[in-house]
Formats: sequence, C-alpha cells, structure tokens
Amino acid sequence: MPTNPRFDLEGRVAIITGGGKGIGKVYAQEFARAGAKVVTADIDGAAAEEVAAGIVRNNGEALGLRTDVSDEASANAMAKAAIDRFGGIDILVNNASLMSVLPRRSWMEIPVKEWDDVMAVNLRGLLLCSRAVVPAMKTRGRGKIVNISSSRVWDGTPNRLHYTTSKAGVIGFTRALARELGELNITVNAVTPGMTLSETQVATTSNNYAATRSGGRALGRDQYPEDLVGTVMFLSSSGSDFITGQTINVDGGKAMH
Repeated sequence: MPTNPRFDLEGRVAIITGGGKGIGKVYAQEFARAGAKVVTADIDGAAAEEVAAGIVRNNGEALGLRTDVSDEASANAMAKAAIDRFGGIDILVNNASLMSVLPRRSWMEIPVKEWDDVMAVNLRGLLLCSRAVVPAMKTRGRGKIVNISSSRVWDGTPNRLHYTTSKAGVIGFTRALARELGELNITVNAVTPGMTLSETQVATTSNNYAATRSGGRALGRDQYPEDLVGTVMFLSSSGSDFITGQTINVDGGKAMH
C-alpha cells in the first residue's frame, strides 16, 4: 500500500530513551515497524539490547545502548553512537523517567535525595539528551523532539509530588525549547499520557488504584501503550511540521482542555 510521505518514517533515525521497557519498548518496536532506524537507550543496557535485537530479528535496524540520561557524558555517547551507526539523528523521544519504583506517599515523607534523583532523570535528562542530539539535527536541517509528560499535571495527582512536579516541568521545557529551536526547523512537542497499563506500570500498580486513576474517561476502557504510539509518531513525522511548543493529552478523554 502507498504511504503518504507526510507520515512516512522510512529511514529516519529515532532515539527512544527508556526504550528497553514499558511504553518506551513499544515506541521502539512500532517506530521500527514504520521503517525507522531505532536507537533504544535505557539505564538497563541488557533490556535495551534485547529490544534492539528483537527489532533486528524482524528485519528492522536498531541499536541498543546503556544510557544514563542524567549524565552528560552518557547522553553525548548515545548521540555519537547513533550518528556512527546510522549517519545522523532525526527524532528524539524523551521517554525515560523515574516513576514506577517510587513509593506513593505524602510529600512530607519524600526524602530530599529521592526528590533530586527524580528531577535529575525527568528534567535534567531532557536537557542533556536534547543538547546531545540538536547538532546532528541542525546538520540535517530538521528535527523532531517529543517529550513525554503525564496527565497527572492536569489534575494534580498527589502522593508522588516529585514526579508530578517534574512532569509539569516537561511542559515548560517543551514550550521554551520550541522557541529556541524554531529557527533550526526543529519542532519540540509534548504528550501527556493517562494511566497506561504498560508492563512496568502493571507490575507496580494495584487494580483498585488503576481503576481510580482511569475513572471518568469518555472512552470507558483501559489505556495501553499502543494508544500512545499514533500521537508520538505523528509528532515525529512531517505531518506535524508546523506544530511546535504544544502538548497533546492522550488519556481517553478524562481531562479535556
């Protein structure tokens, strides 16, 4: 079947941080199915390599890397490895975050170190990975950065205040960076997923809590990683070339704005 070139990712080089597990794993697999050359970057290097190997077994092109997005040298090494293997970088999906291992507790009980660790991954990581890839995108004359926030910011979900705060920061980062990179023809957008039943989320979430977070959706069903793929791929394609600085909410119609 012919593909509309506006939505064609064939041959594009996409880095997916947090690409070894959960939602990031699904992004990596689906981008590869669309013809992209995928770099799976994850703090769990074995998981990243496993996802990449699976893509290669299915006749795709992929590279798995152990990457600590909160470390500048590691982020730069990620970008260099992508360029060395695939010749450039077109897309960065800033998906890596520190969340599923965080206990749900009062903000008064959050250790300062845990707060700092969340900010290091969820916000500093965006800065370092974006800085690492932009020179290669500038060389291409175009680029797409997609930052994954959370629908928690729309309703102020409690008990992981550091996570909710960091994800609100992702939206501010997205808006400001979009203005700084517009002259380079690089778009920067964000997505706010609702409560998504990924493999990592299911492992750390009770059925009762998941039902509470999912209640009130216009679309009365659970949300899965596959429900996010279309939006992220659209924001990574030429179909969104005149969209930047925006945040798209994907939560089945719970929060409307």
